[in-house]
Amino acid sequence: MTTKSKKAKSAGRFGARYGKRVRDKLVKVEVKQRVKQKCPFCEREGAKRLSKGVWECSKCGKKFASNTYHLD
Repeated sequence: MTTKSKKAKSAGRFGARYGKRVRDKLVKVEVKQRVKQKCPFCEREGAKRLSKGVWECSKCGKKFASNTYHLD
């Protein structure tokens, strides 16, 4: 089985399929969603995405629903 390259980042799992633009857009979304976001309750960087639209703050312990990929 092939491994993903550093250049392709997380989209390397798709190989040569789907086109470069689509894979680049996917990488941008995945990088943004995996970073800890600012919690709307305690205003600190600690909210982490659990699943689609479900977030949990590691600082204050609140679990809440919001945007799908990243908090604004």
